[in-house]
Amino acid sequence: MRVATWNVNSIRARIDRVVAWLERSDVDVLAIQETKCRDDQFPAGRLASLGYQVAHFGLSAWNGVALVSRVGLGDIQIGFPGQPGWGEPVAGEPRAIGALCAGVRVWSLYVPNGRTLGDPHYLYKLDWLARLRAASAQWLIDDPRAQILLTGDWNIAPQDDDVWDMRVFAHSTHVSPPEREAFTAILETGYTDVVRPHTPGPGVYTYWDYTKLRFPRREGMRLDFVLASPAAAQRVTAAEIDRQERKGKGASDHAPVVVDLA
Repeated sequence: MRVATWNVNSIRARIDRVVAWLERSDVDVLAIQETKCRDDQFPAGRLASLGYQVAHFGLSAWNGVALVSRVGLGDIQIGFPGQPGWGEPVAGEPRAIGALCAGVRVWSLYVPNGRTLGDPHYLYKLDWLARLRAASAQWLIDDPRAQILLTGDWNIAPQDDDVWDMRVFAHSTHVSPPEREAFTAILETGYTDVVRPHTPGPGVYTYWDYTKLRFPRREGMRLDFVLASPAAAQRVTAAEIDRQERKGKGASDHAPVVVDLA
């Protein structure tokens, strides 16, 4: 089974590219982040014509997550247990959706950005990650053999190699010790970054800002990951970052990350 994750930065703006990529990538399940639309605006018909079912959670032109599968979508879950909310009044955001796909529970996750180290959104991000850790750890306690993939845009560069120049990111989000510790804490519960062994750095990224010619200058960040439970990690045979999809007119600022399971 081939599973991918991709922050498309607006599904309506990029549906043609998503369809074309699915047609040539042979992906069975695609986790999408930052769809930027309501459920009724999601172009599910275009994907259904390719044989994919769609589960989407979106409330407005912000955030939004989806799962697109041609191997089934069962037991769909909107949000994870304990997921915190944001705003005034506090409300749940469309940042997590999970479903069973051919026996594997795939999650599409869009971790909060954090904005700046002094912003309340940064504390929200850390709380969000702590709640995700608690929920995902409990899933393994409940069933150590569970096959789970935590995929998505984590908005964290866990290692110095995951950014082109650490000096540029001094005193900023995405690389701060608390964020990195939160990412590591999830790994310590039993999950594995199954992409890095197949795509070692330095200089390997999944995101390049649109400004300042970041992409042609190879000035990127590694923000998109697939973390697998022990049972799922044993099935991984290959992984890649499709950097080519960041090229050309109308590209997202993120590249798809693809994992093959035996």
